[in-house]
Amino acid sequence: MSHELKTPVGALSLLAETVEGAADDPDAVRRFAGRMQIESVRLNHLVQDLMTLSRVQGDEPLPDLGPVPLDDVTAEAVDRCQIKASSKDIELAIGGTEGLRVRGDTELLITALRNLVDNAVAYSPEHTRVVVSTRRCEDRFVELNVTDQGIGIPEAEVERIFERFYRVDPARSRQTGGTGLGLAIVKHVTSKHGGEVTVWSKEGSGSTFTIRLPLLDPFVPAALKTAREATP
Repeated sequence: MSHELKTPVGALSLLAETVEGAADDPDAVRRFAGRMQIESVRLNHLVQDLMTLSRVQGDEPLPDLGPVPLDDVTAEAVDRCQIKASSKDIELAIGGTEGLRVRGDTELLITALRNLVDNAVAYSPEHTRVVVSTRRCEDRFVELNVTDQGIGIPEAEVERIFERFYRVDPARSRQTGGTGLGLAIVKHVTSKHGGEVTVWSKEGSGSTFTIRLPLLDPFVPAALKTAREATP
């Protein structure tokens, strides 16, 4: 953690000194100011991820859990990744069963799913497709699947990808702006909601990450509920 924080902080300090020394060169100032913005965003993401992880990795239960429509979670998570996907001409698609709900924290579930979608986009080539789908299981669980056509994960690395700061390809991860905490957050958020996260992957063929959560009673439209109550 100390190393991860020192990297962008050190870069910002060095860039600030460079800007000061290049005060008479407007082009250089603009170039280094742009780099400072990038490092500031990276530092901000790292701090936010650390705060989220500290909230979900302890033993304390999450407060104020309520019914969460998964349709809203998937729509918001995909929307937050749309700009990044568009820059690589990657199509984000939503499918599966509608109307499913779980009991949980809406923002944390959106964060977990967004991290999976963001990873799928980051490690997929241009002009490909990422699909987010929901499925109701027979044992009263629901699955959220994120499937990509990316580079895949080596079999030897699959067991470690949910560790904090672990990166399969550190150089590529830094290029994509990753903090190394996204999958750890997914794991702990899922666990806090009584579920689990699994992954299937094959090098060169893409990956599918699955969040499995206990299903809340299916949503019953008011009109249908009234009709049922009126039936002897």
